[in-house]
Amino acid sequence: MALDFYWYPKCGTCRKAKKWLEENNQDVNEIHIVENPPSKDELTAIYKKSGLDLKKFFNTSGQKYRQLGLKDKLPDMSEDEILELLSSDGMLIKRPITVGSDNITVGFKEEQFKDAWLA
Repeated sequence: MALDFYWYPKCGTCRKAKKWLEENNQDVNEIHIVENPPSKDELTAIYKKSGLDLKKFFNTSGQKYRQLGLKDKLPDMSEDEILELLSSDGMLIKRPITVGSDNITVGFKEEQFKDAWLA
């Protein structure tokens, strides 16, 4: 089964992750995270399945995150409001997000990818 690979092609980290997946014979279903951001329902499912803190899904180094002052606003937002915000703009989402039947990774760290995708 192909992995759902939410990425932004201009992102160097995304390109590294994609190259790693290809070199390790992983089939990927590429999804442009800005043109086709995951819906609120998709994000909710990914978030719940990942076991990660919801704040880990934010691209905290992105311009949009800083422009909106989210560092100060997030602590006062509900989970529902955060998911709504994330699903509204793919540039707010940390990338790549790689979704398989049993695992989810957010961002790219080679060790994490080995653990998740070569098991």
